[in-house]
Amino acid sequence: MKISEMKAFLAGLEAVNFRLPDGAYLPAHFHVTEVGLVNKHFIDCGGVERRETVANFQLWEAGDYDHRLAPRKFLHILTLSEKILGSEDLDIEVEYQQQTIGKFGLMFDGTDFVLTPKQTACLAQDACGIPSHQLALQQLQVAGCAPGGGCC
Repeated sequence: MKISEMKAFLAGLEAVNFRLPDGAYLPAHFHVTEVGLVNKHFIDCGGVERRETVANFQLWEAGDYDHRLAPRKFLHILTLSEKILGSEDLDIEVEYQQQTIGKFGLMFDGTDFVLTPKQTACLAQDACGIPSHQLALQQLQVAGCAPGGGCC
């Protein structure tokens, strides 16, 4: 999801809800503790230099059970963050504490913001020496699927 999309969705909401990939909702008293710009400059295993830039939202919860983040307040936070994020319509990445800090993508289902799983991947598959059909099979197995298991 891009920042412009989030702003448009927030403008039409009466409440802000985030849902985890397993369907559980973040507690209603969550906070947006950070909105930041994350630049990643790296070399993949094939030697190709790459750059990624995303807007990063950190969601957090505390014991202040009466806290509720209204859509209007969230829009205000996004407006304040423009001095850091600039005017580029960036993709959003979300951090949320679980056993460790989880990184998620973001989508909107018409009512709620849904945190979507992010996966690692080899960006230089041709340099790894692993046939692409084998990489696909390994990714399915990581997702809990197995050949003949009926989930794929």
